[in-house]
Amino acid sequence: MPKEPAERVTKVIDDPSTPLWRGVIALRIVTFLFAAANVIANQSGYVRPWLAWTTLGVMALWSVFTSRAYSTTWGRRWPIVLVDLALTCGLMSLSPLIMSDHQLLVLHVPLITTIWACVPAVALGALGGAYAGLAGGLAVGLSTYLSHRSPSLDLLRDVVLLAGAGMVVGMASATARRSAVLLAQALRAEAATAERERLARSIHDSVLQVLARVRKRGLEVGGEAAELAKMAGEQEVALRNLVAAAPADSTVAGEIDLRPGLQMLATPRIQVSTPATQVMFEAPAASELTSLVREALSNVDKHCGEGTCAWVLLEDLGEEIVLSVRDDGPGIPEGRIASAAAEGRMGIEKSIKGRVESLGGTLELQTGPGEGTEWEVRVFRKGAAR
Repeated sequence: MPKEPAERVTKVIDDPSTPLWRGVIALRIVTFLFAAANVIANQSGYVRPWLAWTTLGVMALWSVFTSRAYSTTWGRRWPIVLVDLALTCGLMSLSPLIMSDHQLLVLHVPLITTIWACVPAVALGALGGAYAGLAGGLAVGLSTYLSHRSPSLDLLRDVVLLAGAGMVVGMASATARRSAVLLAQALRAEAATAERERLARSIHDSVLQVLARVRKRGLEVGGEAAELAKMAGEQEVALRNLVAAAPADSTVAGEIDLRPGLQMLATPRIQVSTPATQVMFEAPAASELTSLVREALSNVDKHCGEGTCAWVLLEDLGEEIVLSVRDDGPGIPEGRIASAAAEGRMGIEKSIKGRVESLGGTLELQTGPGEGTEWEVRVFRKGAAR
């Protein structure tokens, strides 16, 4: 049977960098075998062969430990990876004690750790990203320079390769994590959409049909039944909006889709228009904008007649969000907002103007006697040029 969306989400976000860690383990094993071959080939020229074999033994034990540790999430932590880096550099620093000056300076025999020393830089990249991998490569390169005692073109090449390898693996790790997050969000949206469609079918076949019939029969009977028909019609519209609203989704950056909160405000007298695609915005700011629209619509109910209609329009212009609330009521008389604030009624001053100011946006009011009222709010996304 295919996996349920929730199970697939859990598997996706478990550890997206696992394939990279498997590569780290394979690299550690292969490079250790090369280091062992290097010791066997050059032991006759070593000043202290016993120290070379001791160092190789420590490398073998550490390779076994890190291979086990890096194969689980427990071992993929900063303390273990940093100890790996420190131990590798420490073992590398024993090379001048093991090798003769002729081997180091004339023959340029590889250090005791050889390419086994590149593993910590790759592990840092897999754990912390490009900059961590770059730092790890430079640290190993510095240790290589101190152990060789003299700079050379080959040494510079090794440092560049170490730093580049750590950075590339770090970039791959960061990309894998971002891709896993996006895939998890897509799977959550898929699950929410499937559930909403299932509920919509069930509600349409039962509740909505009953409400529609009550509304129709109430209007036919008239009298008090007509009032019940009106209420049934309002609840029918509200329920349809609830089912049709876009699923709420969030990102690791703390952004949510602004559309669902606005779509829930629709009624027979209030029309809400939003883009077909997601309008992601910072969660606190999205909540404030939804509350602002709710307050503006509340003012329409309080100060306009029952036949007044309102329209809510959401536009996504990339760097900024434009939200407008318009009604066809009698409009706001000149000086009415100032007089209401003087009387202590701070609905517009606090709930509308205050929210826009706290978000760093702009607010424009167009109104006049018999012309209705339109609020236009412009709010910039975080980091956008103003």
